[in-house]
Amino acid sequence: MKLNLPSETVFYTIERAIKAYRKFSQKKISQEINDITIDQGLVLQFLSKHPELTQKEIAELIFRDNASMTRMINTMVDKHYLSRSVNDQDRRRHIIEITPKGKELLLKLPPIIMQNRSKSLAGIPKNELIQLEQTL
Repeated sequence: MKLNLPSETVFYTIERAIKAYRKFSQKKISQEINDITIDQGLVLQFLSKHPELTQKEIAELIFRDNASMTRMINTMVDKHYLSRSVNDQDRRRHIIEITPKGKELLLKLPPIIMQNRSKSLAGIPKNELIQLEQTL
């Protein structure tokens, strides 16, 4: 059996596209907001819609391991985007909440994200995007 090089697979192409989009998006976000990463923005967005999420659940949603999620939350607490307090019902867990500074940031992010998505997907017909999503 002949094994194709990784660069000859669809997985390589998907990964390359994701990395290019993330690099493009981070650059555009950093032009407007200089101290936030894409993943930190994702954390804020998920917590905004689902404030009951645990750290572990957020990590799964943004494809991070628990250790990197802990570091990210620590950084976001240090930047005053999040606050963390002990959960009285389960002292092994923390309550993670968006601070007023984090809420201000959530007002700035959507237009940037929408512009990034629009520019990145320009020229791709909607039916092809639907087909791609269904296939994946």
